[in-house]
Amino acid sequence: MALASAGPTRLRRMTQSRWAPWLYLSPALITLVVWIYWPLFDALRLSFYQWNMLPTSPQTFVGWENYARIFALPKFWQALRNTGVYIVGLLPLAVLIPLAIAIYTHDLPEKSRNIYRAIIFVPMIIAPVVAAAVWRWLLDPGYGLANQMLKGIGLDPVKFLSDPKIAIWTVIVITGWKLMGFSTLILSAANANINPSLVEAARMDGASKWEVIRDVRLPLLSSTVLFLVVMTILLGAQWSFTYINVLTGGGPLGSTTNIYYLLWDFGFSTMSVGWGSASAVILFLGFGVVAFVLFRLIDRYSFHDN
Repeated sequence: MALASAGPTRLRRMTQSRWAPWLYLSPALITLVVWIYWPLFDALRLSFYQWNMLPTSPQTFVGWENYARIFALPKFWQALRNTGVYIVGLLPLAVLIPLAIAIYTHDLPEKSRNIYRAIIFVPMIIAPVVAAAVWRWLLDPGYGLANQMLKGIGLDPVKFLSDPKIAIWTVIVITGWKLMGFSTLILSAANANINPSLVEAARMDGASKWEVIRDVRLPLLSSTVLFLVVMTILLGAQWSFTYINVLTGGGPLGSTTNIYYLLWDFGFSTMSVGWGSASAVILFLGFGVVAFVLFRLIDRYSFHDN
């Protein structure tokens, strides 16, 4: 009798143990499906329709027409070029300068090191809209502090936000200023995790400070540097959205519009859901290919001490 009752009990336990991991994972899986995958598939579907988001308005199937019109739009190619400019401009500010700061401040006394890093990290905790409003006041061509300083040394005022040749670089610098603290924090943590015995061994062999940086620190920081490069390439232009929206509105003459701002403009400014969804699909596929290539490069060129 005991043996007969042991069989169903063991079967019940095996069934419970088999489904228990999925029960624990279900909240995360449901969140991913509801907030990531369902909107992605719905955007793909809507990219083949014409609709203005009104519940009473019909969704008209137009096939590939949205894609054809977007690729024929000069504004799209201008935004794509601007996106490349944003990425190239942000790489030194989000990777190279934080790398130099992280290495330089590592050998400082602890109190001085913490002060330096806190000062650099402060912009990261400021709300982007607040930061953009302050920068708009500082860069005002009439009474902004930046132009008042230029007038004080005998130079003409600069139209930082209204000159098509300067506006995009102004937004890049502001975005880089905001991101510098995050990158410095990541690189400082990675630099602190380098095995001190490797550095001491190099110094005992007569390596100079620069040789230690070149032959020990930089190779061991390569995976973190490549990670920040990937983050900047994939998300750098997206991080500038708030500053474009608040400071320039995509102007002047579209000179600061990137692909992310154009996507928002199609979807929420002109209320063209089909164009906005088609732009999102193009963005997803394009950056998906870029991400695949970049992650392959990380696997190939990252260096670890183990």
